Formats: sequence, C-alpha cells, structure tokens
Amino acid sequence: MELTPERLPAQLAAEPLRPAYLIAGPEPLRVLEAADAVRARAKEAGYAEREVFDADGRDFDWNSLDATFRAPSLFASQRLIEVRLPTAKPGKEGAQVIAGYCADPQPDIVLLVTGGEWSRQHGGKWSDAIGKLGHVVVANPVRPHELPGWIEARLRSRGLRADRDAVQRLAERVEGNLLAAAQEIDKLALLADGQPLDAARMEALVADAARYDVFRLVDAALNGQPAQVSRMLAGLRAEGQAVFALMGMIVMELQRVAALARVQERGGNLAAEFKAQRVWDSKQAVYRRALQRHPASRWQRLVAEAGRVDRIAKGRFRIGEESDDAWQVLERLLLTVAEPKAAALLAS
Repeated sequence: MELTPERLPAQLAAEPLRPAYLIAGPEPLRVLEAADAVRARAKEAGYAEREVFDADGRDFDWNSLDATFRAPSLFASQRLIEVRLPTAKPGKEGAQVIAGYCADPQPDIVLLVTGGEWSRQHGGKWSDAIGKLGHVVVANPVRPHELPGWIEARLRSRGLRADRDAVQRLAERVEGNLLAAAQEIDKLALLADGQPLDAARMEALVADAARYDVFRLVDAALNGQPAQVSRMLAGLRAEGQAVFALMGMIVMELQRVAALARVQERGGNLAAEFKAQRVWDSKQAVYRRALQRHPASRWQRLVAEAGRVDRIAKGRFRIGEESDDAWQVLERLLLTVAEPKAAALLAS
C-alpha cells in the first residue's frame, strides 16, 4: 500500500506494525520524519534492538543483510532492521535479498528501507514485495502551490493558528525549503504565546535572515537552483553582508563535496565518507545531487576558485591576479556549482 509521509503516522497508530516499510523520495525532511515515525512505533511495540545497514557503493555485502534476516537476535526478541539506500536502487543482488525476506518475513523483524530518490524507474519486484507486505511511502517535493497548505497543517500540529496572509508570508520566506520552514515553525511555537498570527506578527517573529543566510545559499547552489542563488546573493549584498564573511562556510562545503567526489570517482565507500565528513542523513541527498553535476576534477577546480574569491574579498592578490568585484566572482562560482553550463563563466 502506498502512503504519503503525512498519512503514515495515522496508519501506524491504527494497525499492528507491518513486516516491511519503504520510505523514499527527494525531500529529505519528509523521508526523515516518516522514518522517525516507524522507529518510534517500533520502539513503542517493544522492538528494542535496531541494526542499520548503509547499502551504498558496490562493495556493500548483501550476504551480511541476508544472514541478519536469518540469524536469531542476541539481545532482544524483536528487531528493527534499517537498510539505507541513498539512490533507492539496491541492484540485482540487493533486490533479491529484500524480495527474499518479503517472501518469508520473520515474525520478530520489521524491515525499514529508506532512499534519497524515487521515481517509477526506481521500483521493481523488490519494492512491489514491500508494498504487498507493508507500506511504500513516497516523499515527493512539496510543490509551490502546495507549500502554504503544508505550512498551515504543520502550524496546526504545533498548536499555532495563522491567517492566510501570515501563512503566505512564511511560504515566501522559506522559498520551498521544508527544513527551513520546519525550523521557523518550531521557533514560532516558542514565541507566539498561543496567540493567532497575522502577517504583521509573522513578519516580526520570523527572522529576516531566514531567506538569505549563507547556509541556504550553499544549499541552493548544491541543489542546482541558479536563479535562487542569484536572488539570495542579491539579498545578502543588499543587507550589507561582506563576501569574506561568507567564504568560510562556502570553502568548507566545497572541500567536503570535492572529498566525496574523489571517493565516488574511485568507487570507494561513499557512505563511510559521508560519516567521515559528518554529513547528516537528512542532507545526503543534497550532496548526491551535486555530485551528479560535476566530475571530481571540476570540484577541485571549484575549491581553488573559492580560494581566489576569498583572496579578492580580503584584498590579497597573487601576482597576475585581477582585482575583480568579489560579489561578481562569487556569483560566477556558485552559479557553476548549481549549473555545469555556467563553467565558462569561471574563465571570464
């Protein structure tokens, strides 16, 4: 049975745990919260042991997962077994193992499979088997016209009341970023004192930086949103921000993606590198989308270009280096991160 992430908690409350769940899609917050709902329900039902398998890369041992399905628990009678499939593609061997479990599920196991992407091309006999046995939850992005409704529902779930203009104002602030919207709503729950929110009060309570901070600027670039990058940079510049104050975060993020790209290019364990780089599960889909746009050599060049932007912003030029406008070269850099066709701008 296929569900939306928002319908899953009610379904979990209305029935015993199913033997298997698949939660996948490109919206990290919806995937994370749906998976958290399954974990909480499993804990409530006495599934005290949790085993996590990061099935990322060609070197993942699917036999170890198959053996876990068959082996008795050492610590608890009931187990939650999680399989993290960032690409939502288990491959032939993985599909066979998952489908095999679904054909003969163990009474003391709940299988939770999560993925960072989903489309018709991702599914197969393995996902159909999970759907027949349990639930498939698809976490699609919230479309622009759906965002006010999503925000209003989340406000209500936090005990907040807001009129249409206030909801629209918040939707405009977060520009489709559900994680940012969730964070703002959590802050509003603390600040609103139970009072209804109109547009003026929403404006006063939501920080002006919600739209144009450096974290969301980097996310827009990594997510491949060049128009949003340009808007955010214009907003930061209008607010009087200094380029050099932004560069520490930008350089760090580009170095992180470059390291991931090197591991991916040589066929290494990307899941292990995510852990080494301290990338949260909820953010991994963002980096994976970015990695698809440039080869490792290009990412290394982008890191070098970020260093040049930083020097220009601080007035520290190398011999032969031009004193370009720091905002202009930063925009060229981030547009290239977001859109490979913009790479020609780096040489201009």
